[in-house]
Formats: sequence, structure tokens, C-alpha cells
Amino acid sequence: MKYLIITLLTFITLTSHSQGYKSRLETHRKQYKADFLTDKNSPLKEADLKNLHFYDADSTYLITADVEILPTEPSFMIPTFNGAKQEYVRYARVKFVLNGKPLHLTIYSNTLLAKRPGFADYLFMPFTDQTNGHETYGGGRYLDLKTTDIKNGHLEIDFNKAYNPYCAYSAVYQCPMPPKENDLEVKVQAGEKQYTGEKKH
Repeated sequence: MKYLIITLLTFITLTSHSQGYKSRLETHRKQYKADFLTDKNSPLKEADLKNLHFYDADSTYLITADVEILPTEPSFMIPTFNGAKQEYVRYARVKFVLNGKPLHLTIYSNTLLAKRPGFADYLFMPFTDQTNGHETYGGGRYLDLKTTDIKNGHLEIDFNKAYNPYCAYSAVYQCPMPPKENDLEVKVQAGEKQYTGEKKH
């Protein structure tokens, strides 16, 4: 009987945690869609939002990574999809395990954005994976982070919040191409899927 009670309590706790996470992610996605309607540079209108699709919430894609800060990295240029370039600095390297496989990614800081008041702590983690071009946008996806998200050498990364660059919806934007070093040799079946509406030019 004691074992049964412990098992039942564990199941209730895990179920409650899962439902709570799903609810928080749904709130995040509602705000994500709403932001398209308030951004004056948005490529999407309200009628386009029905063409946004996401994987179901999956807390196995919410992971904790070990962080190595890279304090003396030189700046370099990341090409954009329309042929321009943007200047970045490698801020940190993160190591983690996803679905049993050890992986690593690099986090970047945009040198121009970092000089703007209120944006000095903004970080950028673009990546590609084996869903690109099939289930997700062929050019890869992005995650936004902040320096304050790194605590005691660790960082929580939620791939459920991975989103498409504006280039997934329109060809007129300058979207950085994820560097080769951020190509994950796994399927990341979390976050935003491929846009199904007509691409704007």
C-alpha cells in the first residue's frame, strides 16, 4: 500500500508539472503571435497567423546546459540570407544532452545591438537541425537569451520556444544564417514548424 501511495503521488506531481509547463508555453506562444500585430516591421498580418504551426509542448526539450564564457573572442561577420552581413561576437559555448546525445552550441552577441541602451545583455542562439526543410524552416531557427539567464555556469534552454526568422515569411529581411558550428545532427522536434502561408516578397 505504501508503494502504491508513493507511486500515485509521484504520478500526480509529474502530471501537474507537465500541465503547468504546457500552460506557460501556451501563454508564451499567444504573446509570440500577438507581437506580429504590434511590430511595425512585421511580415505578418492577423489573417496570416493561422499559418503559424508549432510542435506540441514537450518538456524533454527543456534542458539545462553547462556554459563556458568566451571572454576574448574577436568579432566576425555572419552572412544573412539576402547577401548582407552582420557583426557578432561569440559570447559563450554551451554543452548539454538532448535525447541521450551530447551536443554543443555557440551563443552570440550582436555588436551593434549591444551598444543600444537596454540591449547590452541580449544574446542570440541560431541553430539548424535535421528537421530543416521538411518539418521546419529550411534556414534554421532562433532562440533569444540574456546574459542574466546564465546562473552559476548553467543555462536553461527551452527548444519549445525556438522560432522562425522573419525570412521564413518574407524575402525582404536581413536574417543571420546559423553558422555551421551550430548545426545539430539530431532532429529538434520542438518549437515553431514550417510556415504554411504564401511567402511574401
